[in-house]
Amino acid sequence: MAAYMEGSDLWEAVEQDYEVPSLPDNLTMNQIRYHKERTTRKAKARSCLYAAISPIVFTRIMRLAEYEGDEKIRGMKVLNLMREFERQ
Repeated sequence: MAAYMEGSDLWEAVEQDYEVPSLPDNLTMNQIRYHKERTTRKAKARSCLYAAISPIVFTRIMRLAEYEGDEKIRGMKVLNLMREFERQ
C-alpha cells in the first residue's frame, strides 16, 4: 500500500499529518493552486486507504476516535496508571 501511495504521490499526506490552513485574503494563483493540491492530496490518500479495507473493518475504524493499541500496549498503560496511583 505504501508503494502504491508513493507512486501516486500521496504518501506524504499519510506520513506527515499536516493541517491545511484556511486561505487568507489577496491570494496569488500559486497560493490557490498549492492550497487546492494539499487539500486534494489528503482526500485522495484517505480515499485510497478506505478503498483498500473491507466494509467491516471500515465500520470498526469509523467508530474509534484514536488507535488504542494492542493488548500489550493496553497492559502497559494499565501498569503505568497503577504505578502512578501508588506513588500518590
